[in-house]
Amino acid sequence: MAESAKELLDRVQRELLPGEHDNRLVPLVACGEAPLAVLGALAAEQHRIIASDWRTFLTLAAQAVDPAAREVFTSLGTGEGLALAKLGDFAKACGLSEDDIRAYRPQPGCQAYPAYLAWLALNGNPRDALLAILANFAAWGGYCATISAGLREHYGFDEVGTGFFDFFATPVPELEELYVVALQQALDAGWTPETSIGYGRLLQGYELMFWNTLADLAV
Repeated sequence: MAESAKELLDRVQRELLPGEHDNRLVPLVACGEAPLAVLGALAAEQHRIIASDWRTFLTLAAQAVDPAAREVFTSLGTGEGLALAKLGDFAKACGLSEDDIRAYRPQPGCQAYPAYLAWLALNGNPRDALLAILANFAAWGGYCATISAGLREHYGFDEVGTGFFDFFATPVPELEELYVVALQQALDAGWTPETSIGYGRLLQGYELMFWNTLADLAV
């Protein structure tokens, strides 16, 4: 019996989910041991990532041939725009001004993720890019929930300061249902996920590189 889109997504998310100790920064935030300067670096790096991913998702939306995939990428792009404003509140809570963010010198290990995502938009099939991106969301949402709790408990951040992480940690059932519809449309059209899983593995690796580059700054 052929694997359904829901079964495929669940399987790939399980296969690509990082190990408990692979991400070295999130546990530091969770227990209050990450310096505020590292949190500021997180805000500045994310500012560049969100701006890049916003354009990447809209590029993928323009390329997508499946209606549901086009809608997914458009929704993700809209979400990045909303998140960018919330990210400004997080940066302010870390003590950063807009001038500080502009003057910040990004770390190569942090910017590998958005660079690769942009590469997927230019060189990959949108169907392959879709599964690779969705496979990464399970870990990202969990990281954001943990960071939000740590910021409230150990750093005194309020709901405005944690809004960026709360935004990504909050499930959107309608959008998650659309993910499955988009993948099913691809499967029904004869698409196979083998190449996409390879992309997803690299994308997950680059995300871990992001977190662990920042963790190295805390040493």
